[in-house]
Amino acid sequence: MVLDDLGSSLRSSLDKLRGKSRISEEDVEEIVKEIQRSLLSADVDVSLVMELSDNIKERALEEEPPAGTPARDFVLRIVYEELVGLIGDSTELPLEEQTILLAGLQGSGKTTSAAKMAWWFSTKGLRPAVIQTDTFRPGAYDQAKEMASRAEVDFYGNPDNDDPVEIARKGLEETSEADVHIVDTAGRHALEDDLIDEIEQIEGVVEPDTSLLVLDAAIGQGAKEQAQQFDESIGIDGVVITKLDGTAKGGGALTAVDQTDSSIAFLGTGEEVQDVERFEPDGFISRLLGMGDLGQLAERVERAMDQTEIEEDDWDPEDMLQGQFTLNDMQKQMEAMNNMGPLDQVMDMIPGFGGGIKDQLPDDAMDVTQERMHTFSVIMDSMTEAEKEYPKAIGASQIERIARGSGTNEDQVRELLQQYKMMEKTIKQFQGMGSEQEMQRMMKQMQQGGGGGGMGGLGPF
Repeated sequence: MVLDDLGSSLRSSLDKLRGKSRISEEDVEEIVKEIQRSLLSADVDVSLVMELSDNIKERALEEEPPAGTPARDFVLRIVYEELVGLIGDSTELPLEEQTILLAGLQGSGKTTSAAKMAWWFSTKGLRPAVIQTDTFRPGAYDQAKEMASRAEVDFYGNPDNDDPVEIARKGLEETSEADVHIVDTAGRHALEDDLIDEIEQIEGVVEPDTSLLVLDAAIGQGAKEQAQQFDESIGIDGVVITKLDGTAKGGGALTAVDQTDSSIAFLGTGEEVQDVERFEPDGFISRLLGMGDLGQLAERVERAMDQTEIEEDDWDPEDMLQGQFTLNDMQKQMEAMNNMGPLDQVMDMIPGFGGGIKDQLPDDAMDVTQERMHTFSVIMDSMTEAEKEYPKAIGASQIERIARGSGTNEDQVRELLQQYKMMEKTIKQFQGMGSEQEMQRMMKQMQQGGGGGGMGGLGPF
C-alpha cells in the first residue's frame, strides 16, 4: 500500500531506540535525520519536513518522558502527535443534505471517487446522486454511469449535451430527491485556463457546500502548485487521495493538504466502489507507525459480515457460538474475510500485526494467503452437504474423491481439514465463555499479546 515505505522507514528509525531508558541528544539527532530522509523520499515538501523534524527534535530534547517510559515509546508518541498535527482533522462532512464539488486533473480518479463517495453516503442511510459534467474526456459519461450503477446510487449525465454548466444545472433538477449531490467535473492534463473557467462556472451554478480536490497518491511535488491554483479558483475544503493501493509514495498529497490549509476527506484504497475509507487522522497515523486502527477494522468487519449475511440469508454468524461449528461456517467466514478487502490492509489495522510484523513477511505472503483461502473454498465446493456439516466423518476414500473433483491434491484437502480442527477448537473456547466480562478479558489478552497469541486456528490464514 502507498506510504508503506514511509511507515517501514519510520518504524526502522524508532527501533534503534529499543532497550534504551533514556534518550541522548545524539540519539535525537540521528532519529531526526532518519525521519527527514523518510519523509523526503516519500515526496513530502522540504519546508514541511524541516518544520516537522524541528518540532520533533525540540520536544524530544525538552519534554520529560513519564516515569518508566522507554525512550522508543516516548519518541513514538511525539512522532505520532506531530504527524497527526501535520495532517489535521478529517474534512467535516455532516450526514445531511449537501452538495459536493469534485475538482482535479485528468486521471486523478475523480469519476471513480464520485461513485465511491456516493456509495459511502448510501451506507449511512442517505440517498446520494452523482452528476457527471465532464464533456471533455471521451468515455467519461459511460464510466460514470457504470460506476454509479455498481454503487447502486442515482445518476445524471447527458452525452448529447456539450455544455457542462447546463448539465450541472439540469442534474440538480433531475436528482432533486437526493440528499447528497456529488458533482464530478472535467479534468485536463494540466491546469489550463479553460479548465479553471469551466469549474468556476459550474461552482456558481451548483453552489457547493464543500469543494474537494482529488489527488492521485503518485502526484509527488507537483501537488503544491496544483493545490494552490485550485484553491485560488474555487477554494478547497478538503482532499481525496486516490490509488492508495498502488506503489506511489504519497507525500505530495500531504503537502497539498498543508498548502490549502484544508484536510483529508476520503482515501481510495482499491478499484471497487467499496474500496473507500472516511479519513480519520488518528487511525491513519497509527497504521503508518504499526500501531493498528481498531476503529476502521471494526467498520470493515461489520460491513463484511452484513454483506455475507445478505448473500447467504440462511447463515447467522452468531449461530457458531451457540451450536456446532461446521465447514459451512468456515466457508462463510472466509467469504466475510474476502469482503473485508485485501489482507495486507486488514493486517495494518490489527495492533501488533501491522507495521513491524508485516515488514518481516515475504513480499508475496499476502498473495499466498489469499490464494490458499481460494483453494480451500474450491475444495469445500467439491464436498457434499453432509461432509461439510460433519467433516469428522471424512475418510481416505472421500479425501481422494474431493481432491479429484476440486482439481487439487490430497495433501491440500487434509490441510483444509486440519485448519478446520484448529478453528473449531478456537470457537469452542469462545463458546465456553460464561459472561461478557470473560469475553472482554480474553480479547484484552489477545491485544496485549500483540495479536498473535489468541487467534487460535485463524493464524495460518
